[in-house]
Amino acid sequence: MKATDLLPLTLRGAQRSVAMLRAWLWACVSIIVLTLALAPTARAQGDALQATIEEFVRQRSGPPNDGAPRAVEAAPRRVVVELGQLDPRLNLAPCEKVHAYMPAGVPLWGRSRVGLRCEQGAKHWNVFWPVTVKVYGMALVAVVPLRPGALVNAADLRLAEVDLAANQSPAVVNLTDIVGRAVARDIEPGQSIRQSDVKLRRWFAAGDPVRVLVKGDGFQVTSEGTALTPGDEGRCARIRTDNGRVLCGQPVGDREVELVL
Repeated sequence: MKATDLLPLTLRGAQRSVAMLRAWLWACVSIIVLTLALAPTARAQGDALQATIEEFVRQRSGPPNDGAPRAVEAAPRRVVVELGQLDPRLNLAPCEKVHAYMPAGVPLWGRSRVGLRCEQGAKHWNVFWPVTVKVYGMALVAVVPLRPGALVNAADLRLAEVDLAANQSPAVVNLTDIVGRAVARDIEPGQSIRQSDVKLRRWFAAGDPVRVLVKGDGFQVTSEGTALTPGDEGRCARIRTDNGRVLCGQPVGDREVELVL
């Protein structure tokens, strides 16, 4: 075959390449135009989802219910919600009705996440949006450095606005709950005092005589007993009453136990 015979084949190949290039360029332009057209809709949906989360968090935010005594008093609190970022690879279909909920076992306190479920739309979806819930309120902070083993004095503390949700351990708000107790770890000036920062108060030792206050619906009875275990604050103490019965009560004061029926 002569070189002149190859010329038409070469031209046809070049023409096919140009045609393919044009098709690819048109496809790219179409995608860009479609993306620009849908961008306002996507942004509007994103804004609506964020508004749904913020309203849900403000209504539900509260300290974790872990069974520990709540040290945060019922007082006005300032809630700040910081939204994280969803996986940018997610492409959520438009939804007419979005339901916000909390996953089981996840407290809406500090770093958390909120579930979003599309209940009415062309395509149902379910995602988890990371959030940081900051709850500001008045609590005690250290004025001076406090070191492990040191006993806390009233002059060592002051009230200040702190992020109550910055730690899973409840913030201490009352001086009577901490003055005279020993510090369990280093606390720097300006740092919020948490229940876990101080050692448990021991109201009595095993073998001590104790006063037992039994409370019920519309009545209360006082009796005497002997402690079988130490009376540490927040922990059940086993007490043998004068009639030989063994019960579990909460230490509430110097050689005092309370049992609520």
